[in-house]
Amino acid sequence: MKKHLLFSIVCLFAICSCCQETVVPASVPAKIVDGKIVLEAPAREPGQQSAIGLACDPIETVRVAFVGVGGRGTGAVYRWTKLEGVEIKAVCDLVQAKVDNVNKMLAEAGLPAADTYVGEEAYKELCAREDIDLVYIATDWLHHCPIALCAINNGHHAAVEVPGVMSIKDCWDIVNACEKNRRHCMLLENCCYDFFEMSTLNMAQQGLFGEVYHVEGAYIHYLAEDWGFSEPWRCDYNMDHRGDNYPSHGLGPICQVLDIHRGCKLDYLIAMDTPSYNGREAAKRYRNEDRCADGDHTISLIRTNEGKVIEVQHNVYAPRPYTRMHQLTGTRGFANKYPIEQISVKEMNGHDALSQEVMDSLLKEYRPDFVKEIEEKAKSVGGHGGMDFIMDYRLVYCLHNGLPLDQDIYDCAEWSAVQELSRISLENGSMPVEFPDFTRGDWNVIKGYSYAIKK
Repeated sequence: MKKHLLFSIVCLFAICSCCQETVVPASVPAKIVDGKIVLEAPAREPGQQSAIGLACDPIETVRVAFVGVGGRGTGAVYRWTKLEGVEIKAVCDLVQAKVDNVNKMLAEAGLPAADTYVGEEAYKELCAREDIDLVYIATDWLHHCPIALCAINNGHHAAVEVPGVMSIKDCWDIVNACEKNRRHCMLLENCCYDFFEMSTLNMAQQGLFGEVYHVEGAYIHYLAEDWGFSEPWRCDYNMDHRGDNYPSHGLGPICQVLDIHRGCKLDYLIAMDTPSYNGREAAKRYRNEDRCADGDHTISLIRTNEGKVIEVQHNVYAPRPYTRMHQLTGTRGFANKYPIEQISVKEMNGHDALSQEVMDSLLKEYRPDFVKEIEEKAKSVGGHGGMDFIMDYRLVYCLHNGLPLDQDIYDCAEWSAVQELSRISLENGSMPVEFPDFTRGDWNVIKGYSYAIKK
């Protein structure tokens, strides 16, 4: 009798746990199903279409407007003065001096002045213009999504700095806007255009590493000392939000290697973090508050539908050398960018790294052709060694030629989603959280990641 009673209690608990509400609310409804936290995925509205492989009409001259021209935005404007086939039509910021500085830069470059917009909601007037094609957004994080949505819903393409959007609800909102309006939203993930990352991506695609089954990426960058004078809103965000709050620098390039939503998909995530030590100290120093929600070090493990494993780390508090890791492990080879660049190939050297000379030769040989064509100019213009320029160049190239972008709206959603998914996992005892399929079942339509090139 006791055995039957115990069995009934266990069964009742199992049934209830399949549909219980999560302990920590998500930005969209969530339940626990088969031991995983599952977030509600809204259905496409009637008439709304997938944006997989989205290609829009070619634009002969890309007319761009910049919203947010602090340090990052001003650097972007400078790079755009070096691009062909573009017009800088307007700039917007909260501070008059910053938009004036942009026009001074344009005058020094011999270019016409841009129209200026200043104020908290001035971007709405800018987005209402009919003579722009692209809105380039480099504001603080919390304004990325509303400005991008305003641009897209006004019929413009958007390009948004990282992190693209800040919640799962934001992810769905931006996906739906792009699908409805047939407009691009590119996440400006410059690390996908670093030379080592692009060469090793090509090596992986050519089979040099065999089947790549474990990858690592990170954003480990000692920033806490900067928060007293630079990007104070970043300190505020980390004080209030637990989880990997800046995932895409490490995640983006390795998702391209694994063909995410191009034949493979992200299945679920598990996150762990440490207590906040240095983050809490920075909050005390700069905000006079004895709290910091974000742990000093956060690790997110992501499993794909093929059983491959992604490890992503975040730490902006510890005094340690900068690293994005970028490590690829395959059945026949290995590549690692940090702390030193290394490549190992089974047929050539087994367990030892290739010599510097051989590795440099391979990296050069496997540069994508378009990179070889513009590498010298990219390094001359600059922006993190040239990768920022290549990112902007590719965006303009694809818009000129009516091609799908290198980083589409689903990349923006997937890479940004790690923020809230990691928080949900952490605040539910590191439970697995299922990755939303922002493609709504179309993740297998395209086979393999590639850069679109005009034929």
